[in-house]
Amino acid sequence: MNTQFDFTYRKYTELLDCLLYNGYLFQSFEEFINRPTEKVVILRHDVDHFPLHSLVTAKLENNRRIKGTYYFRIVKQSFNPVIIKEISDLGHEVGYHYEDVSSVTKRQKIKVKRQKLIAQGTELRAQGKEEISNEYIASSNGNKDYEKYLAELAFESFKKNLGKIRELAPVNTICMHGSPMSRWDSRILWKYYNYREFGIIGEPYFDIDFEKVLYLTDTGRKWNGDKSSVRDKVSQENFLELKNRLKISDNIIAAASANELPNQLMMTVHPQRWSDNLFNWMTEYAAQTLKNRIKQLIFVR
Repeated sequence: MNTQFDFTYRKYTELLDCLLYNGYLFQSFEEFINRPTEKVVILRHDVDHFPLHSLVTAKLENNRRIKGTYYFRIVKQSFNPVIIKEISDLGHEVGYHYEDVSSVTKRQKIKVKRQKLIAQGTELRAQGKEEISNEYIASSNGNKDYEKYLAELAFESFKKNLGKIRELAPVNTICMHGSPMSRWDSRILWKYYNYREFGIIGEPYFDIDFEKVLYLTDTGRKWNGDKSSVRDKVSQENFLELKNRLKISDNIIAAASANELPNQLMMTVHPQRWSDNLFNWMTEYAAQTLKNRIKQLIFVR
């Protein structure tokens, strides 16, 4: 494949080598929480699909003595015990990519506790709005009682799923999965509970000061991809001009070489997007282009 293509393993190793050459150390999120380095890339991987791609990037990094964090979902397209163990054995951190609120919402869509909605249903009927069902009311974002009810269910799901991953590798940090097709943000779980009770020391969206740490994510198949994201985004007014220029990997390479990057970065990689196989590369490119258009039309504001 043409080495000028972005999102290839060749380009990924070129990016890593450039950052190393320009004095950046790489840390997992756990290492950064415990012992932050002054000039550092916090290397995060969201394993949403195709975990074999994650094993490839994990080995490429290991060859360079780079450690990162790999967040796995508890779904068949991500959760692969053999690969999780192998990535952990390479020295990388393994974490839980949780989506429990959105997942229990799917399971409970039909099985809502109707007794929680009797009062609201009665009031709506009194207003002549009989066509609005209890189930519709329950699914409303504005229903605080239902939000708390979902959090209770998600909390039980979270404990169970965290235990599954901990059977394979130590897990000390977690990270929200965006679940763009769900109206629910799984981070609402932490309005009612505390992840530190489980020995979890960090969640990137709560435990990183993004006024100091530049956040780059390949969401949307571009490094300023938070513009194409529903939830995988942070407020970074002080970095806006710089981020607008960092669309492709070559932009980051050029900025690092010109000493234009801040000392601390978090880079989120979705390994499924990276490949040297032309068929896989084109398939992912087409799928991501379609996803971006749908999200821009429906979700992203």
